[in-house]
Amino acid sequence: MSTITGVTRGGSEWTPSFIVDLNQNNCIGCGRCFKVCPRDVFELIDRDELDLDDDDDFDDDFDEAPGMVMNLKDSMDCIGCEACSRVCPKGCLTHEPQALAA
Repeated sequence: MSTITGVTRGGSEWTPSFIVDLNQNNCIGCGRCFKVCPRDVFELIDRDELDLDDDDDFDDDFDEAPGMVMNLKDSMDCIGCEACSRVCPKGCLTHEPQALAA
């Protein structure tokens, strides 16, 4: 199975890795991923609108936006640059290469 690949301006081949998951239990709602994303992939929503697990791993350290959490608005708009993962202080985002469509 072939994956989607791209070519840089310098001619090097690279494999984009597209967003497949956002761990909202760990998200602090800082908005860094939203700010760095060149597309319309994320939206900040009220944490009360979600049915999140209330387990021992839940991070209650909400310095920046206590009632907000990031949500995937349109994951199909992701271009696979992974800029969001590089700026996320909590490592909430998961990316994977995608197969070429037939």
